[in-house]
Amino acid sequence: MAANDMRSVATLLMVLNFAMYVTLLGLSGWAMNRAIDHGFFIGPELKLPAHFSPIYFPMGNAATGFFVTFALIAGVVGVASTISGFDFIRTWNMDNRSGAVSSAVIAWTLTVLAMGFAWKEINLEGRNATLRTMEAFSIILSVTQFLYTVVLYG
Repeated sequence: MAANDMRSVATLLMVLNFAMYVTLLGLSGWAMNRAIDHGFFIGPELKLPAHFSPIYFPMGNAATGFFVTFALIAGVVGVASTISGFDFIRTWNMDNRSGAVSSAVIAWTLTVLAMGFAWKEINLEGRNATLRTMEAFSIILSVTQFLYTVVLYG
């Protein structure tokens, strides 16, 4: 009976994490696209500004580029983690558990890294509603992905 309860909790967390990671991917993809389209262009006669950053984003603050980059990476790995976890939850075979747990741990650590940049971005202020939504998603995902990892491991 306890195994079925854990399986139900793992399924709920997996579906929740998948939806949130896909949303995080969409938002961070939009931010990356906007940065590429409206970023700093260097012509043949132009020089780099004194405080130029290779990760320049026209919106947000100094932490935005790092946050968006790691949110994209965490989103891709998080989606892959839920796909890996789907096979384990479907069969609930302990032979598949190590792959699901290890990918969940990697996704969680990358999500925590993105969350750290989200906190830095919050501290520096000066961001738009989309970036605030991404920050909230990364903070919530760091908790739900941790719970998902614990449920898979336990």
